[in-house]
Amino acid sequence: MQKAYQKVARFIKKAAIATLIFSVSVTYAQAAPQSAYADKYAAIVVDANTGRTLYEVNGNARRYPASLTKMMTLYLLFEAMQSGRVTPNTPIPVSAYAASRPPTKIGFRTGQTIPAELAAKALITKSANDVATAIGEYLGGSEQRFAQIMTAKARRLGMMNTNFANASGLPDVQNYSTARDLAILSLALREHFPKQYDWFKTTSFQFRGQTINGHNRLVRDMKGVDGIKTGYTRMSGSNLATSMRMDGRSIVAVVMGGKSSALRDAHMAELLRRYLPEASRAKTRAPLIAATQYDLPEPHKAPVPVAKADIAVAKADTTASTPKPEAVTTASNPQIAKKPDNNSDVLTALANTTAKTAPAVKELDQAIVSKQKNDANEKTAIDPVITASAPTNGRSDQTGWAIQIGSLPNQQQATEMLSNASDAARSALATATPYTQIFEKDGQRYYRARFVGFNTKKAAWDACSLLKKANFNCYAITM
Repeated sequence: MQKAYQKVARFIKKAAIATLIFSVSVTYAQAAPQSAYADKYAAIVVDANTGRTLYEVNGNARRYPASLTKMMTLYLLFEAMQSGRVTPNTPIPVSAYAASRPPTKIGFRTGQTIPAELAAKALITKSANDVATAIGEYLGGSEQRFAQIMTAKARRLGMMNTNFANASGLPDVQNYSTARDLAILSLALREHFPKQYDWFKTTSFQFRGQTINGHNRLVRDMKGVDGIKTGYTRMSGSNLATSMRMDGRSIVAVVMGGKSSALRDAHMAELLRRYLPEASRAKTRAPLIAATQYDLPEPHKAPVPVAKADIAVAKADTTASTPKPEAVTTASNPQIAKKPDNNSDVLTALANTTAKTAPAVKELDQAIVSKQKNDANEKTAIDPVITASAPTNGRSDQTGWAIQIGSLPNQQQATEMLSNASDAARSALATATPYTQIFEKDGQRYYRARFVGFNTKKAAWDACSLLKKANFNCYAITM
């Protein structure tokens, strides 16, 4: 009897295992279509108007992005263009290392250059590895440093499962992302750089008398598709990020791990046709973008930590008509370091652009010194630094040392500068409190951006040294 029971139990166990294996295999088959490698496949479709996920398989699984990496290279190039640090005609030099990158590539000799706009189009159409590396070296100083900047920017955009190891997406196990993160990046490119994003429609361009043709067949052949990027390596399979807008509806989709570009394109087209009708025509704040809380700098402003007006205003501080205490006068005298014209430092600053609602800024809002319009007791010629102390931890009797990193024409710029500085020198500013302080000069209101709470002069100047390395102007003052 016992043997019979054991025999039945073994049968049930085997049947259960077989059923489990069958169910897993069915699930796996459903998750990965025949057009894709089961271990490389991932896909997502997002309603760009609402941020709602319409379709997702392995959306958060780590995958190799291949040339979808170049979307971040383009993001940082567009950001440099938007800031005015790079123009469409800025020549991007090609180093020996960049020229030696494997195909696909344009094919440069060492020392040749390509204008920035054409460099962008070379990435979009040809997916040129030599040009991607050249852009990385030009903006970051080296491709390795540029990859670090790329990863830092990814975090700012909310891409929490992404790491970049190079500018091109050439095979590297440390170069990885997810379908969801790449959808975020696709949406960010659309939202933050509408002018440059239009280049993703490019299917070919002329360079040095040659026609450079693109790889993105859906942009050419499928109505409503306006970008964005293809990618392929053996490690990744065939990848594709696509944007589609039609009849008020808008979606972004990512497919990874296709067995071929043709099969990948067919699968993407199927997803687009199926899920575009489910997208909303009503435009609301998309969670994927809102979650990044990324503030795009206005086109006429360079989103770097130091504004040109800051140097002039800082000089005005030292010549204010109201006599200053000796310690302040002495502390105001140190010459503000000249901001180097260095694209590498600029990109470090750009990568550190922070959200308005980040914790550092939330604390900052509580420490801002406000000035009421009806304050008749304060004369506009009086510099408030003489009459008010910085409120730190609720105290108004702050003593010790402070550092000033700029004087800005509006409070938001001062707030953003302080937040950027907090990220650039976390260790040195760990015990300091950021605050802004209003003063007026020649009828113009300005906002000082300062950190207070340093116990010694050395601590203040050590913080300044770190900030100057990050391209901030900085000098120390006593309180």
